Amino acid sequence: MSYDPYGFDPGLTYGSQETVGQFTARTFLWMVLGLAVTFGVAVGSWFTGFTFWSLSAIPWIHVIALVATLAISLTMATRIERMRVGTAIACFVVFSVLFGFTLSMYLLLFDLATMVLVFAATAVYFAVLAAYGWFTKRDLSGLRPILMSGLIFLIVYGLLSLFILRLSMFDTAVCVVGIAVFLGFTAYDTQKIRAMYQYYSGFPEMLAKASIFSALQLYLDFLNLFLYLLRFIGNRKN
Repeated sequence: MSYDPYGFDPGLTYGSQETVGQFTARTFLWMVLGLAVTFGVAVGSWFTGFTFWSLSAIPWIHVIALVATLAISLTMATRIERMRVGTAIACFVVFSVLFGFTLSMYLLLFDLATMVLVFAATAVYFAVLAAYGWFTKRDLSGLRPILMSGLIFLIVYGLLSLFILRLSMFDTAVCVVGIAVFLGFTAYDTQKIRAMYQYYSGFPEMLAKASIFSALQLYLDFLNLFLYLLRFIGNRKN
């Protein structure tokens, strides 16, 4: 996210000036709320049978949902500086709902107990790396080129597996790469929260939007880590 705070009217405020601790707490609260919406939608869609029905009734709906979530995330990354705070919140909530539907498809492959255990493991790993990113004195910005290279590899692999080639024999190795990449992103994105606060500390409305965008990044770190762990250690249904 590369905002220019000087392109905004400082008279447009959202609440009062907050401390870095308050900004960080609000960011993680948004992330937790997003995860709650996502997992609520996932379990609700699976429990009511909506997931199975939609996959049967609407061809390629999983691809449609994926494209929609990508479109929203790109919109937030490129346009959030021009959005109102309410619009940014709405985009984040819609994104969480759509990802919840995508996640519900995994309940057709893995039982709920397995997903709960993997969720707990993800929470532990995420918390450890987030704490490291927050408290370390080391500048983690040097990790960004490595993490972005890993992310590009994962995206290319995913697209090839989905549309072109059957690459399931490499799935275990790719899951290990995915786990490492998103553990790294967790530490990097957590450390970046402090930089976001320092950059926009004089612009409360921008701080509000930066908090939502930072929450989206952490949300994606958590969910991608969860999905790669699930594929790596989860027991599929017979």
